[in-house]
Amino acid sequence: MAATLPLSLSLTSAAAAPVSSASKPAKPPKAPKDKEYVALGDSWSADVVIADTDGIPDTTYAPAGCAQSHRNYPKLLAAALKVPVFRDATCGSARTDDFYAPQTGLPTGETNPAQFDRLTTTTDLVTVGNDAGFAGAATDCLSPLPEGAHCKEKYTAGGTDQLAAQIDASEAKLVRALQEIHARSPRARILMVDYLAGIPDTGCYPIVPMSNSDMAYLYVTFPEAQRDGEARGCGRRRGVRGHLHPVIGHHACSPPDFPYVEGLGIVSINGAAVAVPAHPNSAGAASQYRSTLAAVQAGS
Repeated sequence: MAATLPLSLSLTSAAAAPVSSASKPAKPPKAPKDKEYVALGDSWSADVVIADTDGIPDTTYAPAGCAQSHRNYPKLLAAALKVPVFRDATCGSARTDDFYAPQTGLPTGETNPAQFDRLTTTTDLVTVGNDAGFAGAATDCLSPLPEGAHCKEKYTAGGTDQLAAQIDASEAKLVRALQEIHARSPRARILMVDYLAGIPDTGCYPIVPMSNSDMAYLYVTFPEAQRDGEARGCGRRRGVRGHLHPVIGHHACSPPDFPYVEGLGIVSINGAAVAVPAHPNSAGAASQYRSTLAAVQAGS
């Protein structure tokens, strides 16, 4: 595990004082009031859409090619916190390298400015999406053949689990990114937001065209991406955990009006939209928002 940063999180706390029997119980400390919130991340933070009941992707904060939802969890969180200043840098297909440099090659031909450019010295809240590349791997495992372990065989060829190695490699990049965020925004609380639990322990072919063996492989590997994010969530880099347990059962193979993560359908029923495979739908974005808001309000 990479060394952790010597950062600490200062939370408001009430001083101990004697209370008479007639005194009212002390109120719990309130979470800090955030004034400038910046959201960083990839498609799972942008909660990418092609089209939904709000129309085409939101271009308020990023190019249309980033496919930001009008109701992604950063926007819902910003509205709930009533922050005076909010910047949403999230973008579909973004990687950690796109935090530092402009992201080119968007489907629309546009460019998303370097995500770190949205940070300032007065930014006091930052959310960062997990960048283990797991969503891309899940999409890569889709196959028209219901039998075999095509994906597992591909990623473990040569005796090395390439997906596990990819997850491990993401840790060093994220640690460096968190250091950079702290340098640019020293007052900021930084919350790591993990993936939703979208992978079941067995397949559901043809609803999701993936063999049982490959689904089981992803199911076993998936927690490594979660633990990787949690390992980085220390001190001021407090990780948002709680996405796994509240969404158990809302995976890609659950009934059509239940999943928080889409399979390979054309239309999302759990929040009407053109479905984006292996990504959160609007119900999933709302779940991300609820657990992130709870962490912010708890002073994480």
